[in-house]
Formats: sequence, structure tokens, C-alpha cells
Amino acid sequence: MKITTRDMILVSFFTALTAVGAFLKIPISPAPITMQFLFTAFAGILLGSKLGALSQIIYVVLGLLGLPVFTKPSGLSYVFEPSFGYLIGFIFGAYVIGKISETNSKTSFIRLFLASVVGISVIYLIGVPYLYIILKYAMGTSITFGGALKSGLLIFLSGDITKCIVTAIIGVKVVPRVKHLVSGRNLVER
Repeated sequence: MKITTRDMILVSFFTALTAVGAFLKIPISPAPITMQFLFTAFAGILLGSKLGALSQIIYVVLGLLGLPVFTKPSGLSYVFEPSFGYLIGFIFGAYVIGKISETNSKTSFIRLFLASVVGISVIYLIGVPYLYIILKYAMGTSITFGGALKSGLLIFLSGDITKCIVTAIIGVKVVPRVKHLVSGRNLVER
């Protein structure tokens, strides 16, 4: 995959937005509600599967290198945070959202909403088991998998569905404009 200067700028932009999204949060335990998923979904929709995932890979790598981009102090030890599985999920979620979004040239609310729902499902599929494993085995917390589902999925579900709706509403407006503004190749058709 050839990456242009424009691609690098856009990937960097969505990496930065995800980092900002970490600090736009409602603090609850064990993981805060942040705006990161919103920017992850937009990265997938607007950049496509590969570049959307790349923006999230760079975000995670920067945090693991110690830059203060995560919700708590960063560095390699962050892999032992219960919320780290969600960060891994952002990479795969952005890829899946991008893949679904780029499969058809027609942009619709339903397609973007479903892409976002599938993407957040992927994030949960990675994040919840990771949360459970870290809490139970690394931190010695007495928790059941049902408890991990409640604290790592159910309390976030309504907010994340709302973010999926917002992503689809804005995406339907933005994607066609991006297609017209970008000469040459489309951001959403990779």
C-alpha cells in the first residue's frame, strides 16, 4: 500500500483526534466513557480500512512509548490496564468499519450505522475478555465474566449506540463532500 503525503496527514489527524477523545471522558470504573470510539469510527469511514486501522495503530504505539495519549499514564505497563483491550479493539474496529464502509460507493445512514455497530462489537469482543483477564488474573479482583460484561459492555452500550448514530448522521453528510473535495482518488474507496 502506497501512502501519500495527504494520507500521512489524515492518518496523523485521526491519531490526534483519538488521543483528544481519550480526555473527553466521563470517569466511571473500571474504564471511563470516552469519545475515542467516535473518532475511531470516523477514521474507518473516512480513511478506509487500512488507513483507519493505521491511525489507531499509531495511537496505541505512541501511548505504549510513553506519550500521554491514554486515559491514564502511558507506557508499556499500560498493557496491564483493564481498558487496554479496548485500545487493541480500536485497531480492528476501525479496520472493520472501513471495510464495510468502502464496500459500496453509495453512502447511506443504514450502512454507516451498521458499520459502526459491527465495529463497536469487534471492540467489545476484544475489550471485555481482556478486561476480565486483567481484573481477575493480573489484579486478583474477584469478578465473574458476567460482571465483566456488565462493567465492560452493558454500562457503555447506550452511549456507544448513540455514538454509532452520530457517526452515521455526520458520515452521511461528510463522506459525499469528501468525495467531491478530494481529486484523484477517494478517501472512502480504497
